[in-house]
Amino acid sequence: MTMLPAPAGSGIRFRRVDLEGKPEIEARVENVAETNRSTTLAKGNIKVHTVEHVLAALAGYGVDNAVIELDANEPPIGDGSSREFGRVIQAAGIAALPDKREYIAPTEPVELHVGETMMSIFPDENFKITCTSADRKGQFTQFYSTEINPGTWEKELSHARTFCFFEEIEYLIKNGLIKGGTLENAVVIRDDAVLTTEPLRYAEEFVRHKILDIVGDLSLLGKPLRGHIIAVRPGHAGNFELAKKILEQVNRPLRAVQTFAPPPGKPASEAPPAAEGALDVEGVMKALPHRPPFLFVDRVLKIEGNKIFALKNVTINEEYFRGHFPGHPIMPGVLQLEAMAQVAGIILLKTANVSNQIAYFMSAEKVKWRKPVFAGDTLLIEIELTKVRGKIGKAKGVCKVAGEVVSEAEVTFMLRDA
Repeated sequence: MTMLPAPAGSGIRFRRVDLEGKPEIEARVENVAETNRSTTLAKGNIKVHTVEHVLAALAGYGVDNAVIELDANEPPIGDGSSREFGRVIQAAGIAALPDKREYIAPTEPVELHVGETMMSIFPDENFKITCTSADRKGQFTQFYSTEINPGTWEKELSHARTFCFFEEIEYLIKNGLIKGGTLENAVVIRDDAVLTTEPLRYAEEFVRHKILDIVGDLSLLGKPLRGHIIAVRPGHAGNFELAKKILEQVNRPLRAVQTFAPPPGKPASEAPPAAEGALDVEGVMKALPHRPPFLFVDRVLKIEGNKIFALKNVTINEEYFRGHFPGHPIMPGVLQLEAMAQVAGIILLKTANVSNQIAYFMSAEKVKWRKPVFAGDTLLIEIELTKVRGKIGKAKGVCKVAGEVVSEAEVTFMLRDA
């Protein structure tokens, strides 16, 4: 593995130099493919496994931009901590860039409860993590709290090694998850005994490694974080879900309380008008015959000529998440297509200026699903009406999450009496 400098604003990315074309994968939340025991990034058919320890080292030392070249599908495991990565970073030196550093800072608490994991983040001027870890039997319960900065990272966290419980090893071997695992790069806990080739490096080494993983996984936000994280029994899946919830909050578009309320101290008459064509959920239900649980439009943000912009908040309460899929909630692609169809139906009805009519979905062409949509995402739906002839309308649509296209299609409708 080789770490290379990168220009401001480019972020962290992995480069597979062992593959043709040297493909790259950006270290971003949207590229997370797996969170079982470690964090895996993927782009197309290219994957990089177990990225959290090297990402934690870069984040711990405050490195925001770098290229990580690999000649395999995984960084070196080292001793199971981030210590070796820290040594090479320090040996190379860290350069300050002229651009102003941008942060992600939640403005209100974000909470997460997944299985046995509970995590929250509260607004704070610094980055702090308070963590409690324990196994299912309540053994080796540990607590630790620290502010994350280069000084505390180097002394208090970077040396903490990964660990597992003896009873987990058979499962891990059968699933090919610890092919290179030895006591030289992991600590094994068996009953009340701790198996390791050297004494524990910290009295709370296990919970400190959990914090190390949190630092690495949350660096996938793409910018340094400000906030106080409270974590109980965290894991990579929970870290990933918290990162998505943080992004959902900071990227939440056109929050009604901000957009439509008058500025403090000004009368309502001076408040900015709502965007043309904007509809709340009641207005959406007046325009469409659909009702929950088959209504996939929460709000129309605006209509500009033959274009309409709407959103759908994809919450874990959606009925389809019970079976698609348990433990890995993904919005079905056909329902993203249905959301596009419903939004297209709204603009067709508005354009035709008719009442007591329903826009019937006739066909879909050039349908593509590009990235998964998870519980907690906000789906921005953009539709352009391309042709209207009589009672037939055609439209192009895309769905986006955090500015990236996740699905697209061309749809055709017919207006019929309600």
